[in-house]
Amino acid sequence: MFCHGVDHKVSRRRLMFGGGQAAAYFALAARGDAETTALNVKPRNTAKTVIFVNMSGAPSQLDTFDAKDGPWNADDADIQQLGKGMFLSRTLFPEFSKLSNDLLLLHSVQSWEAAHERGAFYVQTSHPQNPAFISESPHIGSVVAMEKGAPGPLPPFLALNTSGTLFQGSKFMGGVNEPMLAPASANGLTTLEHNYYAAASQSRFEEKFKMLLALDDNLRKNPLGKEMASHADFYDAAKRLMYNQTISNVFKFSTDENNRYGNTNFGRACIVARNAIKAKAGVFFINLHSFGWDTHQFMYDTNYAPNMYTLCNDLDRGIGNLVQDLKASGDFDKTLIVMMGEFGRTPGSLNPRGGRDHHKFLQAAAMMGGGIKGGRAIGESDKDGAQVITPGWSMNRPIFMEDIASTIYSALGINWTKSIAETPSGRKFEYVPYAVQGTYSSIDEVFG
Repeated sequence: MFCHGVDHKVSRRRLMFGGGQAAAYFALAARGDAETTALNVKPRNTAKTVIFVNMSGAPSQLDTFDAKDGPWNADDADIQQLGKGMFLSRTLFPEFSKLSNDLLLLHSVQSWEAAHERGAFYVQTSHPQNPAFISESPHIGSVVAMEKGAPGPLPPFLALNTSGTLFQGSKFMGGVNEPMLAPASANGLTTLEHNYYAAASQSRFEEKFKMLLALDDNLRKNPLGKEMASHADFYDAAKRLMYNQTISNVFKFSTDENNRYGNTNFGRACIVARNAIKAKAGVFFINLHSFGWDTHQFMYDTNYAPNMYTLCNDLDRGIGNLVQDLKASGDFDKTLIVMMGEFGRTPGSLNPRGGRDHHKFLQAAAMMGGGIKGGRAIGESDKDGAQVITPGWSMNRPIFMEDIASTIYSALGINWTKSIAETPSGRKFEYVPYAVQGTYSSIDEVFG
């Protein structure tokens, strides 16, 4: 699940060429043209950008966002009530504890899956992992990208601290909706400039690009097919990233900032996410991966890595500083942050190895910003963190990823009941499965 192979590191080349196989779809994918059947719902439109924090490996609800008194807690847990129905360990989440008025916890979430590969697919797409339809089940971020378009130099879908064969991407929706998987390092993206000719480098690059345009002029004006036409768009999109100081600065940060965010891969990704939002350069969906939550053993053993202290503290520090900086820049209220994994973990006492195993009947999620009303929890679980006893929302049932996806779309002003009929196989792709029948819905109770 956590592959770091070079074939999964995305460059401008992937941005340019990643969607050639889907060019037949592009004419359909213009904003507003995707709808085949939709309910007359009213999206909330409270956010401009979504940051989705994928807590890969499936975090324990009892040891993160649905803390309860019990013999399973570490002696230094310091669990405190910080809002209506909301309890957190101050030891594990010192920054979140300070931000409790902004924090909303979901205590009535369930998953359809209890295996990592299927769960990872589900949390990225809100669709089941049916082998026949994997190529026609894009990431939620790619649907957002298609809906919002690409108004700026940055791609609309940015993925940070993310790698692996299980990252879904845009699939049939094509290259312009493909996530840009970018590293987060102090030196930034070194491929945005090619300074082989010193001060003359940019002018030489512009000359060569003009030559390319001249050579391709006839094919651009009279393309042999939609695949060829789409390649021109990819080149133009990649060109907008080159020698652009605003874009270059998005991926750079100082040593002091790196230290403040925790000097971790996740913290560095949070800095780049902050920069991308502040730059207002066209990003609408940012995926952040926090790895290591598959805690089957030694959860609270500080000699074992990862453990709950490092996992929670790294998440807390990265997102806590991100929130503070977005508040300072005035962007927090228009940025929806969602934090969750693919399922929950076994309830009650720890297993004999000092950890927790897979459990799909209860998990917890957290939200902040983007129109969310914080300082409370929605739903209630039983005393051992095993199952939902009070859903806490209008559908009066557990919350599923389909509902969370609907809420993300709603916050961004997107009708989550829309679908696309003309996929390569002819199968209808629904943004959220069965949403048009009313089976799943936006969780309106999360909004203020």
